[in-house]
Amino acid sequence: MRGGRRIRVRGQVQGVGFRPFVWALARRFGIEGRVSNDAEGVLIEARGADLDAFEAALAAEAPPLARIDAVESAPAEVAGTGFEIAVSGGPGAETRVTPDAATCRDCIDEIGGGGRRAGYAFTNCTNCGPRFSILRGLPYDRAQTTMAPFEMCAACRAEYEDPGDRRFHAQPVACPACGPRLWLERDGAEVPGDAIAQAAEVLRGGGILAVKGLGGFHLACDAENADAVALLRARKHRPAKPFALMAPEARIARHAEVSEAEATLLRDPAAPVVLLARRGDQLAEGLAPGQARLGWMLPYTPLHHLLCDAMGRVLVMTSGNLSGAPQVIGNDEARRSLGDIADAMLMHDREIARRLDDGVERIGARGRMVLRRARGRVPGTLPLPEGLGARQVVAYGGQLKSAICLVKNGQALLSHHMGDLDDALTVEEFGKADADYAALFDHRPEAVAVDLHPDFRSTRHGAARAEAEGLRLIRVQHHHAHMAAALGEAGWRGARA
Repeated sequence: MRGGRRIRVRGQVQGVGFRPFVWALARRFGIEGRVSNDAEGVLIEARGADLDAFEAALAAEAPPLARIDAVESAPAEVAGTGFEIAVSGGPGAETRVTPDAATCRDCIDEIGGGGRRAGYAFTNCTNCGPRFSILRGLPYDRAQTTMAPFEMCAACRAEYEDPGDRRFHAQPVACPACGPRLWLERDGAEVPGDAIAQAAEVLRGGGILAVKGLGGFHLACDAENADAVALLRARKHRPAKPFALMAPEARIARHAEVSEAEATLLRDPAAPVVLLARRGDQLAEGLAPGQARLGWMLPYTPLHHLLCDAMGRVLVMTSGNLSGAPQVIGNDEARRSLGDIADAMLMHDREIARRLDDGVERIGARGRMVLRRARGRVPGTLPLPEGLGARQVVAYGGQLKSAICLVKNGQALLSHHMGDLDDALTVEEFGKADADYAALFDHRPEAVAVDLHPDFRSTRHGAARAEAEGLRLIRVQHHHAHMAAALGEAGWRGARA
């Protein structure tokens, strides 16, 4: 036995390549020991002559998708030789879950190259790809995701087990030989052939295409075809609300003013819809009637990149649903709900664990503004001012643009956007999301916070839960809640007043 340190890393550190990063650091600094995932984050047992530099590098050089809350260490006796990456510990939910991340440059180059993943719509690595949208439970391991049914082939397994590979322990790793597959179908029947080429043909012909994406289905059409845009509005029963658009960055620049800050936001791993001022070549007015800005996003999955490349035009990418209803996520659900809207469907066989709509953001006078917190940002947490968040609390928000907030360990975890609770199906989804978040994050509230308005469905839901579980019910006037939220986000402790 020799002296060393037991180092705990807390934050967004699972599913981001943190263990292979630690392994590489250990080799660099001559450290012996082990690293593992567990319910609280990443646990490192280390010994060596340069432990101070090793520990400092954990936060200073962390992988791009990691978010470090704390690095804590204490003296410990560490046995063994070499440095190993150990298996994950038992279930639990004290660590943060990584949001879904847009396809990285390495994977984009790979699908456009000549290797075994050329043209493969489900290419990903440790630095990108699905996370929260496929997660069923913690810790984040393949068996706890919707990738569990896809057994890795020998080539993928070799990448997965190699600490020096960028796919080491990337849980969704796959290739055409062993992973999810893509197909196009019409009237519920698969159409043989190249699914991407067929989908592009539908769009070029002015048709409406349902596309199974990362957190749900989109409805797509050619944004440069005014008749196609009008057809989508008529079928979706969405007369005026703006449609989101998708295109590569160079094509966006033809139609929008893009500042350096806005370009950076477009390229963010969260890949939100970014509101940009119109300019240059004008698109169909029907995309956003009366609006000076259009909502743009870059392709953020390999499937989107392949489809955009095949089309070479701007695409409408709006939520796959009837206006007001929840976004569709299942194949059979899409056939039932979107069959009268879409002329064809671009489908795949990887299940979506939860509905995650696209986020909406913009750059304002004081920087980034989140207008709709959704895919790519959730379930990231927000730090609370010092002294707040010691107790576990669940808050249920208002009637419109509904969301759920969990407070735990000094952090506020805001759920994905779920829509307006005027719709019965959205109310049903709200209840499912409440149970999902409570179970996934092992959240056991001492109190329930609801809006003061007694007829909000969110208020009724919270009051019913408080009564059923014997919890304290806190009613909050919603203008006070807005102000307290703004103060809390700014880090002012008086927000608890």
